[in-house]
Amino acid sequence: MAVTDATEEQQAGQAVSSFSKSLFLGEIHQEMVLPWPKPKPDEQERIRGLINALRGFCEEHYDQRKVEEERWVGDDVIRGLGEIGILGLYVPEEYGGQGLSQTGYSRVFEAIGQIDGTLAIVLGVHQSIGYKGISIFGSPEQKERFLPDLASGRKLAAFALTEPQAGSDAYNVQSRAVKQSDGSWLLNGEKRYIGNGSKAEVLTVFARAEVDGKDRHIALIVEKGMKGFEVGERYDTMGLRGNDLRRLYFKDVRVPAENVLGEPGEGFRIAMQILNNGRIGLGTGSVGAAKFLLDRTIDHVKDRHQFGQPLADFELVQDKVGWMVSYLFGLESMCYLTCGLVDAGVPDYSLESAMCKVSGTEFLWYAANRSMQLRGGEGYMRTEPYEKVLRDIRIFPIFEGANDVMRAFIALGGLKPLGEELSGVKLELSDPIRTIGVLADYVGGRIQREVRPDRLSVGHDELKKHAEVVSDQVKRLRDVSESLLRKHKKGIVTAQFQQKRIADSLADIYGQVAVLSRVASIFDDQGVEASGQERLIADSFCSRAAERVNGRFDQIEHNDDERMSSIAKLAYKRGEYGYALFEN
Repeated sequence: MAVTDATEEQQAGQAVSSFSKSLFLGEIHQEMVLPWPKPKPDEQERIRGLINALRGFCEEHYDQRKVEEERWVGDDVIRGLGEIGILGLYVPEEYGGQGLSQTGYSRVFEAIGQIDGTLAIVLGVHQSIGYKGISIFGSPEQKERFLPDLASGRKLAAFALTEPQAGSDAYNVQSRAVKQSDGSWLLNGEKRYIGNGSKAEVLTVFARAEVDGKDRHIALIVEKGMKGFEVGERYDTMGLRGNDLRRLYFKDVRVPAENVLGEPGEGFRIAMQILNNGRIGLGTGSVGAAKFLLDRTIDHVKDRHQFGQPLADFELVQDKVGWMVSYLFGLESMCYLTCGLVDAGVPDYSLESAMCKVSGTEFLWYAANRSMQLRGGEGYMRTEPYEKVLRDIRIFPIFEGANDVMRAFIALGGLKPLGEELSGVKLELSDPIRTIGVLADYVGGRIQREVRPDRLSVGHDELKKHAEVVSDQVKRLRDVSESLLRKHKKGIVTAQFQQKRIADSLADIYGQVAVLSRVASIFDDQGVEASGQERLIADSFCSRAAERVNGRFDQIEHNDDERMSSIAKLAYKRGEYGYALFEN
């Protein structure tokens, strides 16, 4: 696994368990984000080789329109991708995988996202979440038994958590496993919206179980062919037509003791840890898809002439393209800084991965709309890729944690350590948000707050202004968060207008930190004069992000939240819009 140059220092200092949660306390632990994390040169070469092999294979063997028509990517495609190493990216080499770091894995998945959204989802279900639990929590025997076939593509994996009554509220799954006298578990229940549903031969399934007299959760490895395991009907979806999305039924399925993943009772923690990784993949996959759209857009606006000049010369076109480039640079920086935190062994990256998922999937949706707009009427034709891209990516803000739910998780997860620090503010936030994700304990550093540096220092005068602004925003984040906690106390768990402002502001702060870290590294490598383009992007991204943050913080006290709630409640009461100009 790649380790950054700063890892040994970070481990020695053992700064904090979460970079973003420390920001809510007004602390900037810059040793966690500076210098910019990079894979080692030998891994970078392997990543390039895998991406080249992937692109070459797909150019020859992958037809996304055919995939849509046949409703599956093709077993031959799966086998072929397995043979070139794409299905076991993070699996240790001893089990037949590539042994990549999180950064390496995400970089390859970015390339997959550039090729086709359906392919990215099928492969992501397989390894981002499908067998991720076996890789992280599996016993040596389980890894030896399952990982070689999964890494090679001889078998596919799936992740079965969602149920009819448990979507975003994943904690309250109703499937149940009952321990038998021989140590096995009898599984009953129903799952829905399960990718690779009829194709997977190894499924990580989550259920409730009684453990030590308490109602808890268990993670089970279910194998295709187990008696009582039935694959149900396939869903007819708007996009991702080649994703085999199914309902699954478990009717007295006897799962042997050796197929319990982790320890009984740890199931929910295992599920949330897996999803943390999956959300990073959604972020980098969105980066790849956005690059595909942007490259096509740039080619088109340079070639297409209207009113006697290229579209590229019009200011409103430049506004769209400039926005896409600068925001994509920021998103890419956020995602790969988060990968660096994972590779450095930072124990809690739950907020960072959630921010990558929210920011990435929403940016991609807006970028796709702007790319299609710039393509004009031709972009509306099915001969162009835009209608398929729009259909495919619309689900991204919904699955692996709907973005509105993720915003609640980000805000409350960050407010929790601050609430625990404030005297007189007793909060129990774990219960209200435990259904969204596990809150790892925030562990403070050895250095006391009063002697910690409270300013971000990036080492270059050209970036100093932006670093100072970010530092001020971190201080203000603590101030407004403390004010909200003292005002709402436990009621903060339902104050969703304010949660959204906090979550989105944190994402913009984190994005600025990521951009500054990355550009400072570019300055170190290339020199400031040779890095004028990156400096321009940093100026634009950080200035706009800072403006958004300050605007949201201003709205903490001055807003029209009550009016918006009243308008919505009146609409509920009427049951319709109710303001037609003329009676029907």
